[in-house]
Amino acid sequence: MKILTGSQIREADQYTIEHEPIESLALMERASEVIAQWICNNIPQEQPLAFFIGKGNNGGDGLAVARMLHNVGYSCSVYVLFDKRQLSVECRYNLERLPHGVRVQGMDRVEVAEDAVAIDALLGTGVRGGLSEPVRGAIALVNGLGCRVISIDLPSGMLSEYGNAGREIVYADVTLTLEFPKLALLLSEAGEAAGEIVILPIELDENYKRQARSPYYYADGRYVSELVLPRSRFAHKGTYGHALLVCGSQGMMGAAVLATGAALRSGCGLVTAHVPAEERFVLHTSCPSALVSGDPMSVFSRLPDDMTKYAAVGIGSGVGRHDLSVRAFEALLSCGMPMVIDADALNMLAARPELAGSMPPGCVLTPHLGELRRLVGTWNDDQDRIEKVRTFAARYGCCMVVKGAHTMVCSPDGQLYFNATGNPGMAKGGSGDVLTGYIAGLLARGYEPLSAALLGVYVHGAAGDKAAAYYGQEGMNAADLIDFLGEALAEIQ
Repeated sequence: MKILTGSQIREADQYTIEHEPIESLALMERASEVIAQWICNNIPQEQPLAFFIGKGNNGGDGLAVARMLHNVGYSCSVYVLFDKRQLSVECRYNLERLPHGVRVQGMDRVEVAEDAVAIDALLGTGVRGGLSEPVRGAIALVNGLGCRVISIDLPSGMLSEYGNAGREIVYADVTLTLEFPKLALLLSEAGEAAGEIVILPIELDENYKRQARSPYYYADGRYVSELVLPRSRFAHKGTYGHALLVCGSQGMMGAAVLATGAALRSGCGLVTAHVPAEERFVLHTSCPSALVSGDPMSVFSRLPDDMTKYAAVGIGSGVGRHDLSVRAFEALLSCGMPMVIDADALNMLAARPELAGSMPPGCVLTPHLGELRRLVGTWNDDQDRIEKVRTFAARYGCCMVVKGAHTMVCSPDGQLYFNATGNPGMAKGGSGDVLTGYIAGLLARGYEPLSAALLGVYVHGAAGDKAAAYYGQEGMNAADLIDFLGEALAEIQ
């Protein structure tokens, strides 16, 4: 789905009001019903709810939700930050509609039980510039409550796109964001404040959403499921491509095993691992379904025989940066086939920038932030980092997969896709090797580079979520991801 900016979302609201048509208050009521339903489904009625209300439409949403939940049996207290005369028309209207059983008071007498849930409705997407009192004090108060916090649309104080470094922001456990994820929720500067992100549809106008231009997309299961290729009943192993993985070196064969194991789960017909011949037994025993090409040296020093039989290559996992490997990598680039470049191969590119010009069309680069910094240089903030990635991808005609929370995929034309899956338990050695092998297998299987990157990142993250559910985020490791790749893909087919 598209990710729209704050100003576009306000335009979408207005367009919906004018073309559905629907009154502004009725649209607010519709959004509030969706929020209230989520709370009913996820918060027991025994837990008291404390609503913190600003003066705009975000506060109006909060008041409407308080009314709805009181009417179905929740104990609701409302703390209003501003005088009634300062509230927006919609906010004031919903304040006046509160039932008598809802306790309403100012922020000077906040009493919240330890088992309560705080509903943050102080500020929404209309925030501009720095914050002043009494909002700053209210944010600090909510953050100091010590109870669970649910933010409506955005954690209060957060700008909807860039510029959140150092800002005072409510730290939520859950953010119920309306219709679209907001870009800032997915970026490192403030994304930690969002907690769990839940997207709630409120049926904004479909025509507006189709026509709105945005370089930002959210790659969720519904989006990537449309990328999955069918499999023919009468196909054979030659139909679905042959992936070559150039990986491993003395002492680094675990990376080769992980990449190869992941490629074998991708659906491609054949997988060959090119590893030092002296280390080949590791692959034969751990990945018996794979073919093995032996390099005569203890590092990557030469290409396998007959490169024409391979449909795609993945290079970098544990391969090292020996001078022989650099020369062999240069020869590999000249073969002109689709390629996933990761780890040590990225470091070779960074050390020899002229090699980037030799990358064939269809390359997918998968840097973590340290590798990215070596490729594109340092950046000042999230916006600067994203622009550097877009510039690099456009210059070399490649897809960039910037790994991390909400892994970002950048296409050669500058479109940015933020992944919906994954968790902090994946931040362990070897997870990137699994991703490299899996995307390389998808390229060999016949996926276009951008589709392979998007599908690979999503399934890799979903496998990580399954591993976390089974082993816990602390107990899981990279090898566990491979076991869940097939199941994760099957769920979106």
